[in-house]
Amino acid sequence: MNKTLGIYNRLAKMPFGKYIVSRALTFKAPYFGTIRPLIIAAGHGSCTTEMRDRRAVHNHLGTIHAIAMCNMCELTGGLAIEFAIPAHLRWIPKQMTVQYLKKAKGKLTAHSELKEKSLSPGDVSVPVEIRDNAGDVVTRAEIMMYVSPRPDTSRPAVSS
Repeated sequence: MNKTLGIYNRLAKMPFGKYIVSRALTFKAPYFGTIRPLIIAAGHGSCTTEMRDRRAVHNHLGTIHAIAMCNMCELTGGLAIEFAIPAHLRWIPKQMTVQYLKKAKGKLTAHSELKEKSLSPGDVSVPVEIRDNAGDVVTRAEIMMYVSPRPDTSRPAVSS
């Protein structure tokens, strides 16, 4: 099992475990803290998160800001790939295409599930959908992640 997914699974069983994992994530990647996400489900190559509707994520219309939803998409898609990636590989977002389908209000739920469960170096497309309380899709995103080998840190650096 993937190390990150294993940590999530162990902590999620504890009281407030999902909250603790979510807060730890925003400590590691502080920008995600702006949306105060909660990771509600995780599996090999899949992730589901929630974001509450609050004034700090509103636009001038009183609905949830488009960039807050982009942030949620990147977080959810990134965790989906993180929960599936083998230890010898790493990933980074390369490109994101986003469709805003409906004004977003209320608690939002984002879900991402990788089409490719076995990852190898190169481009990997990660789909994400965000739904409102009524179950309507408000945002759809496709994130291109670049997967590459992790640098070998076991060998000492060569100096000239």
